[in-house]
Amino acid sequence: MRNLILNTDSYKTSHFAQYPAGAEYVSSYIESRGGRYRDTVFFGLQAFLKEYLSRPISKADIEEAEAVCVAHGVPFNRPGWDYILDNYDGYLPIEIEAVPEGTVVPNGNVLVQVMNTDPNCAWLTSYVETALLRAIWYPTTVATVSRNCRTIIQRYLEDTADNSDSLPFKLHDFGARGATSEEAAALGGMAHLVNFAGTDTLSAIMAARRYYGADMAGFSIPAAEHSTITSWGRDGETRAYANMIQQFGGQDRVVAVVSDSYDIWNAIDNLWGGELREQVEQAGGTLVVRPDSGEPVEIVPEAIERLMARFGYRTNSKGYRVLPDCVRLIQGDGVCAQSIEAILQEMKARGLSADNVAFGMGGELLQKLNRDTQKFAMKASAICINGEWRDVYKDPITDPGKRSKRGRLALVRRNESVQTVRADALNGDGVDSEENQLIKVFRNGEILIDWDFETIRQRAAQGNGGN
Repeated sequence: MRNLILNTDSYKTSHFAQYPAGAEYVSSYIESRGGRYRDTVFFGLQAFLKEYLSRPISKADIEEAEAVCVAHGVPFNRPGWDYILDNYDGYLPIEIEAVPEGTVVPNGNVLVQVMNTDPNCAWLTSYVETALLRAIWYPTTVATVSRNCRTIIQRYLEDTADNSDSLPFKLHDFGARGATSEEAAALGGMAHLVNFAGTDTLSAIMAARRYYGADMAGFSIPAAEHSTITSWGRDGETRAYANMIQQFGGQDRVVAVVSDSYDIWNAIDNLWGGELREQVEQAGGTLVVRPDSGEPVEIVPEAIERLMARFGYRTNSKGYRVLPDCVRLIQGDGVCAQSIEAILQEMKARGLSADNVAFGMGGELLQKLNRDTQKFAMKASAICINGEWRDVYKDPITDPGKRSKRGRLALVRRNESVQTVRADALNGDGVDSEENQLIKVFRNGEILIDWDFETIRQRAAQGNGGN
């Protein structure tokens, strides 16, 4: 699984023999052609560069790939890979340009541009499409979904809360167990942390540390699960809850306790709000009650109002009710962008501040998306044959949405946003080459830019290039 030569689609292995005679360079680009959200948060390329492209291929890799391809029934470009090993010590002779990570880019614009740097390797540009496109579309899409949720939550905080200070911890990543692999959990979870600071995906923490120099990109708290509560038995439910406060409560500490193992309303009305009320109030920290079943739009506001009936509330400067600091609620079941909006809208209608609730999101965050969520594609746009550059494009009559771009590309600022233009228009038609947002990040095995995680976060929060 670590052989870069085999990190491709089978049909790519025959493409070296399909280009026109005299082909020297092929230039391709990656874009989000459209999709669910009108902007994308570009993220994840650096992780791929460090994990895969900064490692050279070896003779053993070539021999393994040749044996696999022959047995598989597809051609293998042994001379081409031997050439890369002999002349570049196994590092791929390609150059990659990309927008700065964290940049918010309107759909339909170039995000990445890749080209071979050696005229003997024109076949290589499209060969890396499978690995490169996958490395970009997934974390970028997760970061985009997460940002959309942040936008929704921020809007309701601005409407119903005194401030938005709690925003970084309003959406917690619960998605590790639902991801297809640890690498997916790491990359997707890390992409979520571009927008928020709450996560239970430790693999994401390690990825942000390894690939972006983040000492600690996200945080969590002690929390119960059903097994730790139900192990006390139904008659021991109160003792199970009390143990959570005794073990993890205290001044300024936060502990989350799932409370629907049997009867969420009894837990709120009679256990948390009755037998254990004084213990919760005097602990000095915050109890976060977690419902985990039922219809979220109904359960969340009712649970908050029942907590208010037991613990009281205050009315904030905007006229919305807020629980005392000792108690809050987190909804982690059935959470997606649409349900977040519906829950917050219902809370607002009932005069409840968004301050009262946080959300946990799992499969909807890391798993219920695909390449078509934002319609990602990598396409060749230019080829150099015998020293002459020519446009390359597709324009299918059956689907105009798949029309591809032509020529070598650049991304420039126009009217407080960004726009894709032909690179040969730079320094002409009023377009300064210094305005090009595509930055060289990789060349012939060398990583040229090393983005740090905090800079990426700040860039995403500012919405550079987007709305």
